[in-house]
Amino acid sequence: MHALNSYDYALIRVVPHVEREEYLNVGVILFCRERGFLGALIDVDVARLQALAPDLDLVDVQLRLERMVRLCERGAGTGPIGRLSVSERFHWLVAPRSTIIQTSPAHSGLCSDPAAALHHLLKTVVHH
Repeated sequence: MHALNSYDYALIRVVPHVEREEYLNVGVILFCRERGFLGALIDVDVARLQALAPDLDLVDVQLRLERMVRLCERGAGTGPIGRLSVSERFHWLVAPRSTIIQTSPAHSGLCSDPAAALHHLLKTVVHH
């Protein structure tokens, strides 16, 4: 049996109209300190998002989401935030903000494989 490692994760949400507090879960960010793992997966249900906000600029949203994934995967080469440590990048990415892309509060879990846990969370929380 593989050793279990703790991890923290947050859901990535698109909040088209912040004042209405409506959102669509579109991804997950997962950080496992013991493994030095930081990853994000995105899967936007475009039809649901367009139903929620028909006037939304989907190209802009997708670009913002892709930046989040790049910050997790590559870090360096993605500007000053990318030069932060893995832990600092995770905390920067999940910090509360009132923009169109937001994250849920961070939650914790245990896993033997952070990448598998990330895929499981995407399937169970975003795809539901």
